[in-house]
Amino acid sequence: MTTDLTEGKPSKKLFWFSLPLLLSVAFQQLYQMADSMIVGRFAATPAAGELALAAVGASYPITQLFVAVATGVNIGTSVLVSQLFGAKRYLRMKTAISTALLTTTVIALLLTLIGTLATGGIMRALQTPDNIFVDGSLYLRVYVFGLLFLFIYNVCTGIFNAMGDSRTPLVLLILSSVSNVILDLVFVAVFQWGVAGVAWATFIAQGCAGVLAFLLLLRRVRSFDTGGHFLLFSPEMLRRLTNYAIPSIAQQSFVSVGNVIIQYYVNLCGATVIAGFSAATKVNMFALTCCMSFASGLSSYVAQNIGARKLDRIGPGLKAGATFAIALAVIFMAVYLLFADFLISLFIPAGTSSGVIDVGRQYLFVVTPFYIIVCIKFVCDSVLRGAGAMRPFMITTFSDLIIRVVLSIVLFHVWRELGIWLSWPIGWFLGSGLSVWFYKTGAWRKNLPVL
Repeated sequence: MTTDLTEGKPSKKLFWFSLPLLLSVAFQQLYQMADSMIVGRFAATPAAGELALAAVGASYPITQLFVAVATGVNIGTSVLVSQLFGAKRYLRMKTAISTALLTTTVIALLLTLIGTLATGGIMRALQTPDNIFVDGSLYLRVYVFGLLFLFIYNVCTGIFNAMGDSRTPLVLLILSSVSNVILDLVFVAVFQWGVAGVAWATFIAQGCAGVLAFLLLLRRVRSFDTGGHFLLFSPEMLRRLTNYAIPSIAQQSFVSVGNVIIQYYVNLCGATVIAGFSAATKVNMFALTCCMSFASGLSSYVAQNIGARKLDRIGPGLKAGATFAIALAVIFMAVYLLFADFLISLFIPAGTSSGVIDVGRQYLFVVTPFYIIVCIKFVCDSVLRGAGAMRPFMITTFSDLIIRVVLSIVLFHVWRELGIWLSWPIGWFLGSGLSVWFYKTGAWRKNLPVL
């Protein structure tokens, strides 16, 4: 079901459109957390569980680098399709969709080849400890084999969201998440495949979701009566897609590269710190991505209204998105600060050293109090992204990340892992300040696209 976000009360439209997005990212993060929980808790011994958790955690920043490229393509496609959908240029919208799918397939296949050849070298370069190197490399290699499905799924769900349909991606993600958890339990708890089990469970679930998303999208696209034939590939649409996607890919990839650098220094602290950081990162990302769901909804809302040239609806949409995101952030802050130990303990088997919980708690206590700040950045960035103002959008993100990476390196030599944790809130403050400034100065109004 498509939704026109250019009509109706902004807060109501945005809430009901964003709610399925919230549930989608919640399920997505839960099944990613399930990988770590199951491989950690169902190991033969507590020590083996800690090492398995560390192995999955060590490869996590690298998998997120591939996810970053897929997300960048998703964002670029979503902005372009949203604008064309809002302008009701359906024939051009079909051409944009076809061009995006073909381009995505080529990118995914190239990254699969590169990832397959470079897995071992990447893990060595990150100073992955020898006791988790084999399992970490195995998890990463299997993950790379499923990149085509990951990319197709992301671009398809981005197109559904662009057309105001956030329910179909939710249903797809629920099916994928549930099947992933079931396969995790079967492969790890029953067959005792360990890290290999969670890797293959993710591959199978992701593959089924990607194929189903593609088939449903073909059916949806055919439902639009355009009265003419669209192009399977258009150089013009590729150029426009590139203008939106490349900055998004660069932004997402730069964030992931920064996280890889941070992981390098975390790895120097040993398996216990890696395991604690891995668990706490999953908990932290669950909160951030849930809060970001309202920002993602706002991005589609802004893009559609930009396409319809209803600029007066942008301000009320921003206020509504910020209200929803901050309210959710306050809930996460209260839960995490009160139940940090319990949440970290979910990832490790009974009898594991308390050091893992101590590391995870310390990380959460440092970053959680600043969730409101990062939510402000999320919503302002969404206006910039939805309007296609990619340059200021990239500046805010890069500034945040550069400060975070540099501080992580500097403070690591002073306070070890605590110094790394402190870099997060400092980077968020700077990035949020820039995002608000760009919004207030009207950077998003400049160079509106010609549709």
